Amino acid sequence: MRASSSSRLLLLHHAVNKRMPVSLTPRHLAQSPRFFATTHFGFQDVEEGEKAKKVHEVFANVAGRYDLMNDAMSMGIHRVWKNYFVHRLNPQPNWKHLDVAGGTGDIAFRVLRKMQAVKGSTGHVTVLDINQNMLDVGQARATQDATLSQERLSWVCGDAESLPFDDQSFDAYTIAFGIRNCTHVDKVVAEAYRVLKKGGRFFCLEFSQVKNPLLRMVYDQYSFQVIPVLGHVLAGDWHSYQYLVESIRRFPRQDEFRDMISTAGFQGSAYENLTFGTCAVHCGFKR
Repeated sequence: MRASSSSRLLLLHHAVNKRMPVSLTPRHLAQSPRFFATTHFGFQDVEEGEKAKKVHEVFANVAGRYDLMNDAMSMGIHRVWKNYFVHRLNPQPNWKHLDVAGGTGDIAFRVLRKMQAVKGSTGHVTVLDINQNMLDVGQARATQDATLSQERLSWVCGDAESLPFDDQSFDAYTIAFGIRNCTHVDKVVAEAYRVLKKGGRFFCLEFSQVKNPLLRMVYDQYSFQVIPVLGHVLAGDWHSYQYLVESIRRFPRQDEFRDMISTAGFQGSAYENLTFGTCAVHCGFKR
């Protein structure tokens, strides 16, 4: 008796399956060690696990001359931006404040001075950075500054995506020119929400997108043609400053980042452009 067409197909199916391995489905692809999630490092695509290492190397290289390069790149305007940022934050005298990616202490020192200006204040500032080289520079600066109460400063080496602090530990959280260097920006914002007390303030200062086409063209020319050269001349490091310029272009637009802050749970998420959108102040409040 001849086998039916369906029987022949079934026999062929079993024969093929005995000789061939199971094909990789999307589930298998996700589990296979040969496939990795990627992210950006400047204009390069790298494995997620590699970005933190590469960013760490960048800031280890530039730590000693970081402030000098900030002055050179922004023609000193970064100081005005930081002053305005802290003014907008309006630090309260008895806050527990967390400054993330605070490295050299620029924001932390400004916040602490505001606290100290109120007699009897008990406020404290914790500086967290993933790079010990940057923290070392900040601590050295702090010990040389007689205007700062050293006992009201703490220095912690840690990851912005996994903060080593309990829930609802701080009254305010700041991160200035650091969040674009993190692998998962959404995790950074979520961690900020977690460690803030109810009513706590999230403030971020970050380079942004210049919307005016003519100004953007001038800004791009300066960024890509001048800043890496300054890095090479002043710090002996072209590639780190090339990355810093590229990282700005890969960061979400102002409205996209505002929406990300809202998604994390913050109320009143908003932004304010500074110097035509060269950078922006982002803020939100924990419910």
